[in-house]
Amino acid sequence: MTDRPALRPKEGWHVLHLFYRVEFGQWQVLTSEERLAAKTKLSALVQDIRSLPSTQILTFSIISPKADVGFMLLTDDLNTANSIEKKLTLSLGADVLTPVFSFYSLTERSEYTTTEEDCANSLTAEQGLLPGSPEFVRAIAEFRQRMEKYLRDRLYPSMPDWPVFCFYPMTKRRDAAQNWYILPFEKRKELMLGHGRIGRQYAGRIRQLITGSTGLDDAEWGVTLFAHDVFEIKSIVYEMRFDTVSAQYADFGEFYLGIQLPLDDLFRRIQL
Repeated sequence: MTDRPALRPKEGWHVLHLFYRVEFGQWQVLTSEERLAAKTKLSALVQDIRSLPSTQILTFSIISPKADVGFMLLTDDLNTANSIEKKLTLSLGADVLTPVFSFYSLTERSEYTTTEEDCANSLTAEQGLLPGSPEFVRAIAEFRQRMEKYLRDRLYPSMPDWPVFCFYPMTKRRDAAQNWYILPFEKRKELMLGHGRIGRQYAGRIRQLITGSTGLDDAEWGVTLFAHDVFEIKSIVYEMRFDTVSAQYADFGEFYLGIQLPLDDLFRRIQL
């Protein structure tokens, strides 16, 4: 995709959410041969992207007039991400795809993740296990194994093929009376652990990826949700609105809802 030296983050992957409107007036000007060539070009581009190492691209038909098509790109090289974005924008011909919203972020670990020290304290205080005992050692080993998988899934995720997709940007509030960043770390961690418990109730029904964009884009995080039933998307977002983290300290951007489709189905869906 590029001959420039790779720009890889210290950890994690680059993530681009790209949403476009199809300019059907421009599309109708093209001959049938030119339209076929344009769709073939985009299909070949997506195949090329999917052949790259440490790279994934997902394609969506977007619900609502906000946009027609959406792409979610994950890759390890910023030059590759930038090159792909430019090629996608021009893939169907000049002025056919108009960008309506984009969001750049990085996969990241959470600073509020349960630590091994937290686990050890819990084993002693709540389960009465003595440090160094066989049960304690076994529990710590299992914790390390779980955390290794958790961090790998956060930093280098394999995105699901689940059909229902939702994306929205989110920022923690910094109002004088509701400033997330002046709360002590332990208080923030306590609140986030409670927030996470709600999310875990949707295990198997919702796949979630939180990506960080502080200093990289206008909002501070991007939230990507996948489900088999749009009802589950609505339910988890609604339930979390009542949690203190959202109710007092979160501001949300626009929501983009889509259906994940193969390109051939996507072309038919948007009538190209």
